[in-house]
Amino acid sequence: MNPSHPVPRRRAFLRRAGALAATLPLWSPARAAVPQPRALAFAHTHTGERLQTVFALGESYRPEALGQLNRFLRDHYTGQVGVMDPPLFDLLYRVQALLGCEGPYEVISGYRCPDTNERLRLKGGGGVARRSLHMDGKAIDVRLPGVPLAELRDAALELGRGGVGYYAREQFVHLDTGRVRSW
Repeated sequence: MNPSHPVPRRRAFLRRAGALAATLPLWSPARAAVPQPRALAFAHTHTGERLQTVFALGESYRPEALGQLNRFLRDHYTGQVGVMDPPLFDLLYRVQALLGCEGPYEVISGYRCPDTNERLRLKGGGGVARRSLHMDGKAIDVRLPGVPLAELRDAALELGRGGVGYYAREQFVHLDTGRVRSW
């Protein structure tokens, strides 16, 4: 955990740990044979679109769901569809499980084509990297209604997977499947 971020309160940590434990299936031969579905729901803040899908069953991603997610998370400036990194959806799923919530993620940005990324970077709004993982489909900017932004950030940091950026003024958290880091 980044020392510049406050350590989550003990009660919040215990609540998230209990919620995560509740999501783990109890093992039995019958349950082991049935692949567990992983689902996500989204509402896009720029397009107004909504999507709810089961993106994986057990260890297998569902190609038709990944196609829906690629289209949904397209560059909303140009309409260009990229290929999103499936482990990003696992990360989003695990964050929700840790938080114990099921509501839809509000998406601020998913895939960005190189031209859009460069335009936003030169505009100087802050937080747009020259070699952004958004261009590789490995990053997403989100928030969860009803979940304080700091709790969303802390849950992602607890998982210790990929990058976590905290944008309190802009009201979103950046999550990616790159190297572990935070800002």
